[in-house]
Parts: sequence; structure tokens; C-alpha cells
Amino acid sequence: MTNGGVDRAVECTGSIQAMISAFECVHDGWGVAVLVGVPNKDDAFKTHPVNFLNERTLKGTFYGNYKPRTDLPSVVEKYMNGELELEKFITHTVPFSEINKAFDYMLKGESIRCIIRMGE
Repeated sequence: MTNGGVDRAVECTGSIQAMISAFECVHDGWGVAVLVGVPNKDDAFKTHPVNFLNERTLKGTFYGNYKPRTDLPSVVEKYMNGELELEKFITHTVPFSEINKAFDYMLKGESIRCIIRMGE
């Protein structure tokens, strides 16, 4: 079906097995796997070294490779102009005194973004 593998694979779940599968399904010679999801801190990525010798590429990214110093001002401008709807991604708000709740939401997968209010 793919004639030797896919050109690009993007893994977004954080599942270590999905990450390995994404890397192992790319085409020898030019295939690129990009890891976006964040795995459990105790997970280990294991693959055969031949996958690298066959010139497959493995990349990782946080925040879509945004460079805060150069890219963030344009994001803020778009938000201020109403071009970005960031509020829909905020699922919880907690005061700083309850910061552990924010971590619990994150670890349980119950939160997309949690705002921590200082001084409350």
C-alpha cells in the first residue's frame, strides 16, 4: 500500500508504542517521524539500530517548533485582534493554593489547559 513505508508520520498521543510504530513505519532513506505527544516519564523508546542506519529520521517537537522570542509577539497580536480563540482550550481554573489540583487534572488527562491564578 505505501510501497516501502510512509514519507511522514506524526505521533500525537504520547503512547510509547505509537511512537515506536510511527518511526518504524516510515520509508527507508527519506521517511521522517515527528513525535509530538509526551510519554510517561518512565517509558523507554526502543527500536533496532538498523532503522537509523537505513536513514530514517526521528524528530521531536514542543509547541510546534515555535520560537518564543521571535514568534510569540505575532501570536499575541493575533489573539488581541480576535484571530485566535484560545479560551475554548481552557478547561479549568484553580487558585495557586490549589496548584496540586492542576497537576491531578493533567496526570488524569482531564484538562486541556488549566489556568493557575496567582494571589487568590
